[in-house]
Amino acid sequence: MSEQLTPDQRRALEAELEELEGPRRREIVEAIARAREFGDLAENFEYHAAKNEQGLLEARIAKLKDRLHHAVTVEHDTDDHVGVGSIVEVEDGDGETMEVEISAVGGVSPDSPLGSALMGANVGDVVDVEAPRGSWRARVLAIRRG
Repeated sequence: MSEQLTPDQRRALEAELEELEGPRRREIVEAIARAREFGDLAENFEYHAAKNEQGLLEARIAKLKDRLHHAVTVEHDTDDHVGVGSIVEVEDGDGETMEVEISAVGGVSPDSPLGSALMGANVGDVVDVEAPRGSWRARVLAIRRG
């Protein structure tokens, strides 16, 4: 299944990619050039550190490009059910409440145990969450759009 992103989530990933491909990439190229000036590359810590950082940066860029390429942009609907981009207040069996955003970017993934249990739920629904550390129930108290 393709990753679902709201338009805001897609824009956030695109902005991160733009930052990494522009200013961050230039900074690392400059750091590598400065480190080369120190001479012998075999024992040049600054050079190896900058090259390592470059590798991590390029891996993140490739991951972001892949995510954006395969992601499906979904619009917020006006229904009262939980979907990608929903901010959901839930209560567990102990009466503890928490607010989560269903998001593949910086929130509870719709593919996670809690996210998949909540997808499609309405206010008042009780859902079973099948988590690695055991099952639990969550009651949907409120749903709003992010």
